[in-house]
Amino acid sequence: MSDELSSDQNHSAKGPPPRSDEAKVAPKAVVNRLSLYLRELQRIEQSGKETVSSSQLGKLLGFTDAQVRKDLAYFGQFGHPGVGYRCAELVAAIRRILGTDREWVVAIVGVGNLGRALLGYKGFRPQGFRVAAAFDSDPSKVGMSFGGVAVEPTTALETTVRERGVTLGLIATAAEAAQETADRLVSAGVVGILNFAPMTLSLPPGVSLVGVDLATELEQLSFSVANSQAAVATEQSDPGPGVAR
Repeated sequence: MSDELSSDQNHSAKGPPPRSDEAKVAPKAVVNRLSLYLRELQRIEQSGKETVSSSQLGKLLGFTDAQVRKDLAYFGQFGHPGVGYRCAELVAAIRRILGTDREWVVAIVGVGNLGRALLGYKGFRPQGFRVAAAFDSDPSKVGMSFGGVAVEPTTALETTVRERGVTLGLIATAAEAAQETADRLVSAGVVGILNFAPMTLSLPPGVSLVGVDLATELEQLSFSVANSQAAVATEQSDPGPGVAR
């Protein structure tokens, strides 16, 4: 038996993992990596492969096998002796942990360029997210359809959200309209908001918020690239020990 499978068997499956307690203590970075594991496992499944080791999964994503095992250990034990991880089983477990083993009904508010792109995105439905409504304050956009979803006026937001059982809201409005939009979504029963507007929202306890500021993400990327380039430049200018300058 290989070392990687021996390690994986220490995380042998013992029934479905608990969801709430472990998920509460798992760091955000771990939860982010779970999504990466899920996408990669789904690709592996589609290729016809039934099992994968922590080493193989980690290599595909640039992580160590120890990192993969540590991340999964927050939520339970999933490996099998001499086998590693069964892809279908681990996919089902991760979907359960992430809450995507059910359907989430989503509304998008703001049908500008970003909103239209979100409405046309084909990756939501396979992961358990059904976009059931779209709203915009611009009368010229009302009645138009994007991604099979008709745009409704924002005046209909509360009624439509309640009638269609929307639980998640995506805000793609201008910054000045984002807080009011969030307040209205919450008052209509939405319990989670993904905010693309470049501002910080204030939400009541019990409502989850994830902010996506594309400019901030680019700043993080430019920081990473600049530091990598600086490190390379430093290495190239350093003649090494014992070499006179």
